[in-house]
Amino acid sequence: MDPTPRLELPADLPADLVLPSTVEGTAVHELVIKKSRFIARATHVESVEEADAVVAAVRKELWDARHSCVALVVGQRADRQRSSDDGEPSGTAGVPMLEVLRHRGLTDVVVVVTRYFGGVLLGAGGLVRAYSSSVSEVLDRATVVAREPRVEVVLETDHASAGRLENVLREWCHVHRAVFATPAYGTGVELAVLLRPRDLASYDQLVASETAGGAVPVVRGWQVSDIPA
Repeated sequence: MDPTPRLELPADLPADLVLPSTVEGTAVHELVIKKSRFIARATHVESVEEADAVVAAVRKELWDARHSCVALVVGQRADRQRSSDDGEPSGTAGVPMLEVLRHRGLTDVVVVVTRYFGGVLLGAGGLVRAYSSSVSEVLDRATVVAREPRVEVVLETDHASAGRLENVLREWCHVHRAVFATPAYGTGVELAVLLRPRDLASYDQLVASETAGGAVPVVRGWQVSDIPA
């Protein structure tokens, strides 16, 4: 019979929570279509206000361009979305760009595609394809970061046992893609780990085995962590 679990997941952690991914830093890519230059820039942001600042900076830098079209998705659940055609025919730039972000399952990202007109009209269909391709290709070059919930579990131990336990826990974290936090030293030693919800029971069993059941870790809460793909 399996031992009775000593730890429970935080009550406010939704079951089977799946979060959109994001991008790291900024990626830039240029596409030339019928002499028009499309310069795409995908940037990680944490808010709509930060996205607006990125857009303003791009438009200031590339002030002589005819259009700088925008698509952005922000929020843990990708619930804040916006787009702009910036003077292109309605529906030919911002919305197609936004659809690419949705299809990729991304959030906390703003994409600006700046167009320098090359003298050849592309037509509505050509513009849709050009702006969509610009976003797709810059995202192909971006570093995508997965987002997953992580449960914070804290173990209190004495100084004499801390070194051995730290080595054991670090090895377990490496195997289970968990994060071992910097130990906190006081009258005792606090060892904290950020782990995937499904690994909670395994971690609890490890601690019980290594301490002969004498130490019981405590679930402190949960947070969203970025995990490089």
